Amino acid sequence: RSTQSRSSAASDVYKRQVSTQSTWGLQIKLFFQIMSQKPVALSKKTEKVRVSVRCRPMSPQEMTDSRQVIVQVNEKRGEIFVKNPKSDVQEVPKQYTYDVVYDWNSLQEDVYAQTAYPIVESVLEGYNGTIFAYGQTGTGKTFTMEGVYDNSKLAGITPRAFEHIFKSIQASSNKQFMVRASYLELYNEEIRDLLSKNYIQKLELREKPDEGFYVKDLSAFMIQNKEEMLEKLLFGKKNRVTGETKMNQTSSRSHSLFQITVEMAQTGADGETHIRQGKLNLVDLAGSERQSKTEATGDRFKEGININQSLTALGNVISALVESKGGHIPYRDSKLTKMLMDSLGGNTKTLMIANIGPADYNFDETISTLRWANRAKNIKNQPKINEDPKDAMLREYQEAVSYTHLRAHETPEHLVCRLLLEKKKK
Repeated sequence: RSTQSRSSAASDVYKRQVSTQSTWGLQIKLFFQIMSQKPVALSKKTEKVRVSVRCRPMSPQEMTDSRQVIVQVNEKRGEIFVKNPKSDVQEVPKQYTYDVVYDWNSLQEDVYAQTAYPIVESVLEGYNGTIFAYGQTGTGKTFTMEGVYDNSKLAGITPRAFEHIFKSIQASSNKQFMVRASYLELYNEEIRDLLSKNYIQKLELREKPDEGFYVKDLSAFMIQNKEEMLEKLLFGKKNRVTGETKMNQTSSRSHSLFQITVEMAQTGADGETHIRQGKLNLVDLAGSERQSKTEATGDRFKEGININQSLTALGNVISALVESKGGHIPYRDSKLTKMLMDSLGGNTKTLMIANIGPADYNFDETISTLRWANRAKNIKNQPKINEDPKDAMLREYQEAVSYTHLRAHETPEHLVCRLLLEKKKK
């Protein structure tokens, strides 16, 4: 019996060992199966760049020259049709589809309400937003972005955004706001501060590991109302480089960026003050141009070369974002693409308005713009609300209000600037 008991006990131990080995074997097998699978990307909320196209009317000169209209616009379906003037009559026009399209009868008010309004609303919630116009020189980019400031019907996106922001601030009773404005231009690959007294001075474009590219020593002014904001814009416009070409009497010879930073503070359910920061970038790109058409010489010719090179770099970035899957994006090829890095594939809600002309002699440029815009609508951004940002000046302002060393006749705004300068010196 004792021999049978020992034999039975040994059998039980053997079974447990086999069972344990089988369990470990199964676990190891599962481990290698899992490791051999492709990694699953963490889900992030993305949204595509919103793209609209606007076609200007025929110019008086084009009508005098009896130019042919080759562009058709179907606003209801968001479609643009372009007929090749050199093609056979039976050839089907090229067709493109976008989020929103506008013909030559479109109103400034409608363009803003349908395209720019949602972006500005998002900025007031704490998102970053970018609106930029692109297209051949003389197609109405500046009119779309700026328009006629003192005319309620002809005012463009920029002055309407000013009014929108301050109306929203006035209607809010449970938040504190601080609004700042900066204005720069990129001229011949040189960055200039259009709000500085020494606006000809070149500024440096630097990079912070966590924040991306920024312009060192770019001035920022606290703004109290839309009138002050418009005053700053008009001051900067006087400093911006423009010039006459055969295609455009007041051609923009530089890219410009007017940035509005809106900080808002609100007491949360936890009794703590929480700050959100939204940034609105209003970008007016200089138009792409061909020397054979602009007949530019001297400085105008050099400007045109630099404009086209930066726009080519921008086009390369857009193509890389759409075509490459996790590959290299050539943001560093141009200062323009460095400054727009966050707007293309980053933490920003972005709207692009492509401007085109209707005349037959601009067929190649029109197709190029539409293809460019067609690629841009496939770019995916990952916008998120900027909560309690490190560079929030509103917190500095709140501290300044209770600051015991407020100098005589010194406003809290001046104190904030003084404290920031003192911090930099330290």
